[in-house]
Amino acid sequence: MDAIDRKILHELQQDASLSVAEIGNRVGLSSTPCWKRIQKLEADGVIEKRVALVNQDKIGLGVTVFVSIETGDHSEAWLKAFAEHVGAMPEVMEFYRMAGDVDYMLRVVVPDIHGYDRFYKQLIAAIPLKNVTSRFAMEKIKSTTALPLP
Repeated sequence: MDAIDRKILHELQQDASLSVAEIGNRVGLSSTPCWKRIQKLEADGVIEKRVALVNQDKIGLGVTVFVSIETGDHSEAWLKAFAEHVGAMPEVMEFYRMAGDVDYMLRVVVPDIHGYDRFYKQLIAAIPLKNVTSRFAMEKIKSTTALPLP
């Protein structure tokens, strides 16, 4: 990946709805070479997909909760069952296995505290967990999907 590819990625991360001609203009390429580079970035898996970013508040999902999970079971079978269950929960936006004192971290979006209570009850009913700690976001100060490009 060279500097032009990085410029293309920068433009796409800012607005994926731009035409190939506009992206090419912004990065100093004509449409065909720009299109070929975008196709290669997609084929190589650098660009995974193009999506619309939806404002969670405007669709009634105004509560963000960061959920830390500790487990007493670290077996492969437990992880498989846990990952399948949590991965199928639509409220879970991000799901990470962690190093350190917490085993898993989730970012969850729900409409309100009652929505989180329903989510929490579903989470703890399905899989044995040692500890679940919930942290409610009070204010979103920065949120971006654009990765810093070296």
